[in-house]
Amino acid sequence: MFELKIALAQFDFEVGHITANHDRILQLLVQARDQHQADLLVFPELALTGYPPEDLVLRPGFMRRTEQTLKDIAQHVQGIDVIVGHPRAEGERRYNSVSWLRDGQVIGTYDKWDLPNYAVFDERRYFVPGDQPLVIEVAGVRVGVLICEDTWTPEAARAAHQAGAQLLVSANASPYYMQKHLDRSQVLQDRHAETGLPVIYLNCVGGQDELVFDGHSLAIDGHGQLSSPAPLCQEVLLVLEYDENSLKFDPIVWPEGTTDDLAVVYEVLTLGLRDYARKNKFESVVLGLSGGVDSALTAAIAADAVGPENVLAVMMPSRHTAELSLS
Repeated sequence: MFELKIALAQFDFEVGHITANHDRILQLLVQARDQHQADLLVFPELALTGYPPEDLVLRPGFMRRTEQTLKDIAQHVQGIDVIVGHPRAEGERRYNSVSWLRDGQVIGTYDKWDLPNYAVFDERRYFVPGDQPLVIEVAGVRVGVLICEDTWTPEAARAAHQAGAQLLVSANASPYYMQKHLDRSQVLQDRHAETGLPVIYLNCVGGQDELVFDGHSLAIDGHGQLSSPAPLCQEVLLVLEYDENSLKFDPIVWPEGTTDDLAVVYEVLTLGLRDYARKNKFESVVLGLSGGVDSALTAAIAADAVGPENVLAVMMPSRHTAELSLS
């Protein structure tokens, strides 16, 4: 008998579009509760505002709007528990947080411990770190919460384990780089080896400027058995069941994501361009097309991203343009 059914919202939540994110959260809440009878629904890191919100969190009005929207979402939570990511203000301090919602109320809040400040990340500019674990029981299982970078370092997972967690759930906005699924798998294996706990790793999906979030959510059970990655670059409501007695997940039936390097790179590039165009309300693409493989690949990505009817290829008429390029 599987005790705990968890729904994972591997979806795109647009930066700054609080209204649309609010509506999507409520739609997925109804779907997870009524269609899948889930006990717990988990959203990615900073789902309410999209990731990364950057300087938006420096605006008091934006933070007030976020707080009001979170309260409204909480009022709609009945018959299911919800973990949702959002920025949180406390005086002049701002936190990268998740709140646990139940029966119309916020029953717990967790602030991200480890704030990445390298490569594409700049979180210490905006947030201060938390230092307290959050462990809440749902359907007889004590669930500890982590946020993204907290899963990549041992301290927060260890603290949740010491606080009585039997299962760890990590809400992520983890951008893609080549073969990142291998690094994520290793991270889950490391956290399991240190704590003995199963870990669920939910990632978001979508392009945001130079970042692409590739989905590829994962889970590792209490015996160290890794799941296959969830679909690549696809929005999907993932559902899994966990049995605290066997420490296993019911055989995961979500569609598996490809891990072939070239196929993954192509899908990520296409998603990045598609979302860049869509979110900036561009309707078409213009590009210079020569006979080289680089512009040919660019044209192919553009056609798959926005549709070939929306791609205009331009060639410069010149006596230096070879017949091979024209053909």
